[in-house]
Amino acid sequence: MEIAIITGATKGMGRSIAIAFAKEGISLAICSRSLDDLQSFKNELLQINPAIKVFTAVVDGSNKAQLLQFAASTEKELGAVTIIINNLGMYTYSSILDDSDDAFEKMMNTNVAPAYHLYRYFGKKMIAAKHGHIFNICSVAALNPIAEAGTYSITKTALLGLNKVMRLEMQQHNIKVTAIIPGSTLTDSWKGMEVDKDTMVSPEDIASAIVNIYKMSPGANVDEIIIKPTPGQI
Repeated sequence: MEIAIITGATKGMGRSIAIAFAKEGISLAICSRSLDDLQSFKNELLQINPAIKVFTAVVDGSNKAQLLQFAASTEKELGAVTIIINNLGMYTYSSILDDSDDAFEKMMNTNVAPAYHLYRYFGKKMIAAKHGHIFNICSVAALNPIAEAGTYSITKTALLGLNKVMRLEMQQHNIKVTAIIPGSTLTDSWKGMEVDKDTMVSPEDIASAIVNIYKMSPGANVDEIIIKPTPGQI
């Protein structure tokens, strides 16, 4: 049985990815800081596909100890993890000089550290099993930094760099690693702003891309995929 662990899974891209995987018959481990959101979403996923298993845990993914406990509990409840979706992220609209004093640490611990720690936890186990696929949800800000979101751009650049190192380390073991690089995507990051959904990437677009990449033949790895709005970035 294929088992996916998804961070930040109850909203936005994480939610759409979980739904898409549930439809494919993949069991899921999902985490969030909200118990109510997790319980509601678990019920929804099991309605979509009663044949899968869904493990939930209230976790602050930026907390290393909580994150690693979630990883260990996932193995205990579901078995060996075969897919990692590093989706957890936060966005702050601010220049570096106008950031709060703790902005850098908070964003590094949210946007980069969880992917690093889950890789360290599961990587050698995937190598031993000779099976696995890691997806890192990056951002076009890693390719074209945004001055008005400076620290966010730094962290997404770091995540893309981490993805490249993972790929180099894992390719000799036939473990797949893919960077998903979305442009302006209709998630809660845009909450409170007036935007036209028809000029943005949808979370379902990201989920569809991930499922199709995952279903490719064993010999094919998508190193990275960029998905931008048709009219250009917002």
